Amino acid sequence: MKNFVLSIAIILFGFSLASVYRNRNKNITANETSVAQALQESTPEKSIIHINSAIIASFFKKYPNLKKYQSDVSALYKKRNYNSIWYDHKGLIEFANLLYSKANQLEEEGLKSSLAYKDKIDGIFNEESADDLSQTDTELMLTSMYVFYAKKVFHGIDTNKIREVGWFLPRKNLSYENLLDSLLVNPKLLSKNENQLFGQYYRLRDVLKKYRQIEKNGDWNPIVADSLVKEYKPNDSSKTIGQIRQRLAVIGDLKQDSKSNIYDEELMAGVLNYKKRNGYKKDYIITSIHIRRMNIPIEKYIKTIMVNMERCRWIAPELTKAEEYIIINIPSFKLLFKRNGKIELESSVLVGNNMTETVVFSSNMSHIVFSPYWIVPQSIVENELKEAMDRDKNYLASNNMEWNNGKVIQKPGPKNPMGQVKFIFPNSNSIYLHDTPSKNLFEYEYKAFSHGCINVKKAKELAILILKDDPDWPLERINEAMKGGKETTCVLKKKIPVHIGYLTTWIDDSGEISFYNDLYLRDESLAELLFSEDSK
Repeated sequence: MKNFVLSIAIILFGFSLASVYRNRNKNITANETSVAQALQESTPEKSIIHINSAIIASFFKKYPNLKKYQSDVSALYKKRNYNSIWYDHKGLIEFANLLYSKANQLEEEGLKSSLAYKDKIDGIFNEESADDLSQTDTELMLTSMYVFYAKKVFHGIDTNKIREVGWFLPRKNLSYENLLDSLLVNPKLLSKNENQLFGQYYRLRDVLKKYRQIEKNGDWNPIVADSLVKEYKPNDSSKTIGQIRQRLAVIGDLKQDSKSNIYDEELMAGVLNYKKRNGYKKDYIITSIHIRRMNIPIEKYIKTIMVNMERCRWIAPELTKAEEYIIINIPSFKLLFKRNGKIELESSVLVGNNMTETVVFSSNMSHIVFSPYWIVPQSIVENELKEAMDRDKNYLASNNMEWNNGKVIQKPGPKNPMGQVKFIFPNSNSIYLHDTPSKNLFEYEYKAFSHGCINVKKAKELAILILKDDPDWPLERINEAMKGGKETTCVLKKKIPVHIGYLTTWIDDSGEISFYNDLYLRDESLAELLFSEDSK
């Protein structure tokens, strides 16, 4: 019996010992595999195409019309340890075909120009027009095409060109390296690049297709006004009424064209929507002004959409990703406050006139000031107040003003042009949002009356909404702070992104497009830059 038990013990010990060795060997093998994999991952992949700085320099000497892309192309390869981008062991990667396709569809992006040496690029992808490019030249030609496309679509006109027309909007530099890395990992970003640009850009791109189709269909028929009729009102009958009806049906303000020449209720609704979209007073009267606007050629509307797509390239896409943000569009005289993607407030605004234009920029709102003092700008003191003070020695006192450290300030109160509240976001132009006692000015279609700052019709409502979730600022305290006794500052617990923009066309959340007057006459000069072949 003892021998039997001993035999069993020896057998079990053997199994146990064998198991220990098996696990030990398994762990050794796993460790060796892990190290080998780490070494493999840390070792740069051998380039399919031989590239170095001398080869890059030689390429751009051979193709001088691409030289403006040389520094960006060199930076791309330097970051990638001069590994090839467009070739793997099977040949050209699939992304190369996608990029080529997108580069040939620049018109969909509101652009007209094409890359130099296009015939050679076509030869890379089309057997019928095949060229004798070497693999090295093909590699560098495709990288030049990538930089060209990224500059055009994601960056826009060169900053120095924008300065030439006296309008500079600071923007972050585009990292072509990081963008390329993202696209190589997920090529679909090139087709659905909603995260790469300001969201309004993609809405405009969709509407651009619609307006080009209208142009192609030949539906933009002229509207001929009766020479003896100054305006058209409901129940009027005229061929002109029928032509207006047809136009409103084409652009979507009417669901259908009934062909009627009578100004009926259906047309009244269409006219009201047209006026709402285009910044007119919302009534049913159609004047020669409205007809002239409708008769603007379709080509001009298409150009306007393309120009504003370019402006959208200058706006950081991160703006609309914020939980809450404010956009002021100068030509539309409108402010939007959005929270969690929904409009919390829409308000009319007054902006700078042609002599004191409101500046385009982005910042972050940090403070709200209730019952604010007004520090009168020196230009107003020199050009307006001094003459008034010469005529009336009591002018300052009668207007609740006083000298303070060499500046004229106006105390809080009903005459203060800041109104009950102003909103501060740091900027070098001393521009801010504020209330105004001159509420009657908001009734005009034209609202460019300020000295550059932005007067908000619903300033009080905006302050209440911004502080809605702040327990330190209940409605009672806000109302008390606005009574004008003394200036009170509220430091926001969370800064709010603010963008002051200049967009002469805008598409709202329902998909309706609006066109606004080019208040500061900037569309044409931008169009000349955008459509010139050397804009890049």
